[in-house]
Amino acid sequence: MPKAPQKLSKAPARIGLQDPRGDVIADVLGASLIRHALYRPLEARAPWGLRVPRRDRASFYLVARGGARLEIEGERPHVLAPGEAVFIAHGTAHVLRDSPDSDPVPICDGPHSPGLSSRRIGGRGAVTDIIAGFFELRNGRKQVLLQGMPTVVVLSASDPASGPWISAAVQFILAESASPRPGSSIVLQRLADVLFVLALRSTKANGQCKPNGLAAIADPRVYEALSLMHARVGEPWTVDKLARRVGMSRSGFAARFAQLVGESPLQYLVRWRVARAAELLRDTDEKVETIAGRVGYESVPSFSRAFKRWQRASPAAFRRALARQGLRVG
Repeated sequence: MPKAPQKLSKAPARIGLQDPRGDVIADVLGASLIRHALYRPLEARAPWGLRVPRRDRASFYLVARGGARLEIEGERPHVLAPGEAVFIAHGTAHVLRDSPDSDPVPICDGPHSPGLSSRRIGGRGAVTDIIAGFFELRNGRKQVLLQGMPTVVVLSASDPASGPWISAAVQFILAESASPRPGSSIVLQRLADVLFVLALRSTKANGQCKPNGLAAIADPRVYEALSLMHARVGEPWTVDKLARRVGMSRSGFAARFAQLVGESPLQYLVRWRVARAAELLRDTDEKVETIAGRVGYESVPSFSRAFKRWQRASPAAFRRALARQGLRVG
């Protein structure tokens, strides 16, 4: 099991430094999950069906007209009505079709374009209009808190947690996809982010969280500890210090955190520091030494070792790779 960094920042100027966000969900999405979302409108005429293999990304479908069945091995079929959306959060293999009698066509991955060119599938029967898409993961890695999401999350306007917001987001996406205009790609990126946050909220509100990961956000004390680590990433946190801040014993806090998050507090802290550093390397021109200090390391070599352990590249190489891919913001 990876160890916590040997040297944490002790510089007075950095201790207690407040992260400008400090919102755990916003941090998770911004630093670790979404690189970009791609959309593909589908005009499906009965009989129709798609067999989608396992993918290292989160897929989603929005039904504009007609209906569809989502089938995943080991789960009951999910019947989707117009105006509903569904997330396959972990890229699980699935079948999407109009009826259980329709033969699904295998879909093979290939080059993807962020454009909105439509595709027609199926026969000559009743029409179902669908927006299919997916979120690509940064560096192919999913943040640990998202591992607790259920396999499938269905978003419906009848959802008591956030029905009106879901309905509005889905309608905006359908409208923007139907009539692309200048700036549509940016609008759709932001709307996809909104839809994913709504999926997280729905999961939490409906008690669908699996034991590890996202379930931690529903626990007030563990969530408080996560918020402290996210808001003050450069603080020299210890298990003792976190336990005292959330009003728990050291052993009780450590056990509960590991149970709900799926790893120890200090292991999570290292992972989050590396994720935050990766974001700073992408979005700023700050020197590696400055970034190391901001995320709690006073030694650049110890920061580089921790970063390479999780990102499989040194900080400098990671930044160069982002620049080559056109993903640098700073």
